[in-house]
Amino acid sequence: MLHYIQALLGQLNFSSALDAALRAASILLCLTVHETCHGLAALSLGDPTAKELHRLSFNPLRHIDWLGLAMMFTVGFGWAKPVPVDPRYFKNPKRGMALTALAGPLSNFALALALLFISRWIYLYTDYTPLWDGIFNFLHTTAILSIGLGLFNLLPIPPLDGSKVLGALLPDKAYFTLMHYERYGMLLLFLLSFANVGGGLIGRGIYAVYTTMVNLIY
Repeated sequence: MLHYIQALLGQLNFSSALDAALRAASILLCLTVHETCHGLAALSLGDPTAKELHRLSFNPLRHIDWLGLAMMFTVGFGWAKPVPVDPRYFKNPKRGMALTALAGPLSNFALALALLFISRWIYLYTDYTPLWDGIFNFLHTTAILSIGLGLFNLLPIPPLDGSKVLGALLPDKAYFTLMHYERYGMLLLFLLSFANVGGGLIGRGIYAVYTTMVNLIY
């Protein structure tokens, strides 16, 4: 039995397991911040729905959609459980929905900036060790992922946040038409994701925002 266990352990790639765990941690952090800030924005505009359903939490388990997490982990396109929003609480429903939606991507850009500031502190004030180097790389990797999540959600395709922002600029009739087709947006996103349509454009956008942030901070 001992020989069997030793042989099994010898086949395990602990480096890959650690990489997978760190990637999962990055994804959960970015999604949790994104969804929690949706709820905080809605609350600030008068909608207590997310608070009443205990979604104003940085506990990732309250936000995980397991299929969406698996998709994001494997193909780079995924989702969390949407934070419930009731636009009837907003004085201006279209504007309230737009501001609530915009809070998610903006929180991802803010998270990326915070992570890069921490990485700069590590760069300036710590000596090189494998541990600090690993933390530094994790911070930059998570910042890139957070930027990507923010940019992706700004696409004006229902049900992404960008569609809510676009809706605030449209006449009421066009807005309700856009929201009517929200159910088909996810199918479109699946098709675009698997066909890798726009991947290069989004990738260039991520690189541009990331390098701009790095140049500002460093």
